[in-house]
Amino acid sequence: MDPIRNPYAPGAGQRPPELAGRDDELRTFDVVLERIARGRPERSVVLTGLRGVGKTVLLNALRSAAVRAKWGTGKLEARPEQRLRRPLSSALHQAVRELGHSQQEDVDQVLGVIKSFAQRDAGANAKLRDRWNPGIDAPAVQGRADSGDIEIDLVELLSDAGGLAADLGRGIAIFIDEMQDLHPDDVSALCAACHEISQASLPIIVVGAGLPHLPAVLSASKSYSERLFRYARIGRLPREAADKALQSPAQEEDAEFDDAALEAMYAATGGYPYFIQAYGKVAWDVAPGSPVGAADIAVSAPAAEAELAVGFFGSRYERATPGEREYLRAMADAATDIPDDERDDVESVPTSAVATVLGRKPQSLSPARDALLKKGLIYSGERGRIAFTVPHFGRYLRSVS
Repeated sequence: MDPIRNPYAPGAGQRPPELAGRDDELRTFDVVLERIARGRPERSVVLTGLRGVGKTVLLNALRSAAVRAKWGTGKLEARPEQRLRRPLSSALHQAVRELGHSQQEDVDQVLGVIKSFAQRDAGANAKLRDRWNPGIDAPAVQGRADSGDIEIDLVELLSDAGGLAADLGRGIAIFIDEMQDLHPDDVSALCAACHEISQASLPIIVVGAGLPHLPAVLSASKSYSERLFRYARIGRLPREAADKALQSPAQEEDAEFDDAALEAMYAATGGYPYFIQAYGKVAWDVAPGSPVGAADIAVSAPAAEAELAVGFFGSRYERATPGEREYLRAMADAATDIPDDERDDVESVPTSAVATVLGRKPQSLSPARDALLKKGLIYSGERGRIAFTVPHFGRYLRSVS
């Protein structure tokens, strides 16, 4: 079919496959916004799931919902090598600007606190030329959110921002992607700030997204973190939602997949939105016309798998060192000893099994395992076990080994 009309090309559809089957999460978030707007107590939100399930797309959709509700919003992506002050300052700066300027003096006061918070990133005794300028016109407010203790400063910062939002009859939502990559001190400070603004019933929330072990990261930081966040596990789509993710974009272009094609696609993609889009794009280009059939899926599958091997699996594999790649391949091999009916898509395996495959002591493999954890290629859902953060990654590794 016409590749120019391909509805599965990145950014092509009005409702990408990543949002199919996410209606419950969208509706729940609308309720959260409405409860906060009415002064009711509500928790911040955390989305967790594997790579490829559409967490970032859903996070952006939730932000759009907040914008439609006339909230001030800002977004940042956490990085292991970067502390929180600068990216949070930029995100909160944008959120406060979106609130409007009906009370300019109060807005400038909060912007000054944000500036003070941001500039403290350079250290208390840093020269003026070494202080980061966050692009805020208001003068820095001395003595507020600039103590150098991130927990104290973040509580003061979000309290002031939340107070401004309350005065304006609005709300603020800060969206944090890859939340598990925050520095431990920043995680602790964020939890403390969420606790404070919740106690004060201020209209400001944090909406985070991260890998499956993110709840454990938050819990290790503050024992009360489970009371601060509304957790939503974002997984692969059930068959009905996966079929809809394929059919709806095609039907907008007056095309469709027949039942056999839908069954073949679900078998190939496992219901993971990223895979659905990748396979759907190639199947559309290969199929001579509508309806797309199982034969078209069979013909297009090798090209889709080759594209995933380079852009999805391969790009992550290349980030690993030779020693880390050896560990990843051993994980994949260890998973083959698990019965098919007990093996999941992330192929969770005991760390001891990896050591057995390599003929090494588990302690000697700790550096490679820890490095892979930091790179977000694996995660530990429970003590003594590890799993890939990317579904079907073990299958890919066994195909290239």
